[in-house]
Amino acid sequence: MERRTFLRTAVISGSAAAFGGTLWRGAAFAGPAQPATGPYGTLQAANGNGILLPSGFTSRIVARSGQTVPGTSYAWHSAPDGGATFADGSGWIYVSNAEVSSGSGSGGGASAVRFNSSGTVTSAYRILSGTNNNCAGGRTPWNTWLSCEEVSRGSVYETDPWGVNAAVQRPALGRFKHEAAAADPDHGYVYLTEDETDGRFYRFRPTTWGNLSSGTLQVLVAGTGTSGPVTWATVPDPDGSPTQTRYQVSGAKVFNGGEGCFYAAGTCWFTTKGDNRVWAYDANASSISLAYDDSLVSGGGAPLTGVDNVTRSTSGDLYVAEDGGNMEICLITPDDTVAPFLRISGQSGSEITGPAFSPDGTRLYFSSQRGTSGSSSGGITYEVTGPFRS
Repeated sequence: MERRTFLRTAVISGSAAAFGGTLWRGAAFAGPAQPATGPYGTLQAANGNGILLPSGFTSRIVARSGQTVPGTSYAWHSAPDGGATFADGSGWIYVSNAEVSSGSGSGGGASAVRFNSSGTVTSAYRILSGTNNNCAGGRTPWNTWLSCEEVSRGSVYETDPWGVNAAVQRPALGRFKHEAAAADPDHGYVYLTEDETDGRFYRFRPTTWGNLSSGTLQVLVAGTGTSGPVTWATVPDPDGSPTQTRYQVSGAKVFNGGEGCFYAAGTCWFTTKGDNRVWAYDANASSISLAYDDSLVSGGGAPLTGVDNVTRSTSGDLYVAEDGGNMEICLITPDDTVAPFLRISGQSGSEITGPAFSPDGTRLYFSSQRGTSGSSSGGITYEVTGPFRS
């Protein structure tokens, strides 16, 4: 997504492994997360890649926009954004969107980089072309990547991380300014965020689970509060023309700039950048609550601002990337604390995108969308390795 010029700068009032335990259920929150020392301690001085990490963690650069991915003949795309990993035998694949237009000369769409069991890059390749401003997305339980266009009446494209099968447009998931998607195999839905200041939160039920060609698109309906039970209503016209999807259902709850979302163990977490919040939708109870709100931070400044993409570790920790802020990935623990996990220095004109763990949970991938240059052609994709708790 574009750099946020209106991010809040002051605090008001001061193959996925499931999350363990019930602390991550929406109804179990004692309150939004508060600052505390993170489980890995304080950040050390910036390393050779300009990244501040906790003791015991290291980083490497996997790819740079416009340059050949080391070990391959493929030039990495501009403006790397949302990403995910997929098991590939004893190795894995990391996919990444390109948040540029198809007419920009750099292709738009999405790419993938493949690793062997030791983490060595073995290949890189295109998995989607000809689309516009592919921002975030989400992986499916049937091992496809949903790449979402962040444009008016944008589409979701279902792509093959292995690059064998052609990408397929999925209009049944709605035509709107898509941001991210999160599949819920427990209840049979795909959740979708909308990047508008008056955006909505959607869910899609496929006619047949595992086939996104048809189904029902619904929008969350609730009061003006930040917690409590919610209901869902069917969107009459997912095509969004002439009336945009967010205006079709009276009483649909407004979310200020929907960003990343991630589902596990009965809960879908999603972020809203306009108010710096991390929400928890409890799919079992059909209720919402706040996992984080920078206006409710007590005792000093908020450690997490510019909330954006979100992922999880096998321990149940949420990792939330910043668009702007201090260029950090912050960690929210199951006991409701929040602290920086890493910080990128010298790249204030960029944003952190695409955080995703390797299938075994030992490596974290992410990108700086515009790198040191502040331009979409300057993106850098990183890997962090270390003693992540399980």
